[in-house]
Amino acid sequence: MSREITQRELRNQSGEIMRALDRGESFVVTRNGVPVGELVPLRQRTFVPTEAATAIFTGAPTIDSERFREDVDALIEQNALPRG
Repeated sequence: MSREITQRELRNQSGEIMRALDRGESFVVTRNGVPVGELVPLRQRTFVPTEAATAIFTGAPTIDSERFREDVDALIEQNALPRG
């Protein structure tokens, strides 16, 4: 649940608010009592080692590129010529 803060609080307590974002807290910023924005922490990216990614796809079936192209062409009308 987001905590509501005023524009003034954001300006005067930005360091504290940034630390709270680091902890996963979210905020709704208001101006004159009206919500004008939302501050939410960014999701952290997860690094997957090359070996793990390779192992996941080791047993995957190979892709027949010609059949794949035929399937795509059957579903999507594609025209490489310029419009006009």
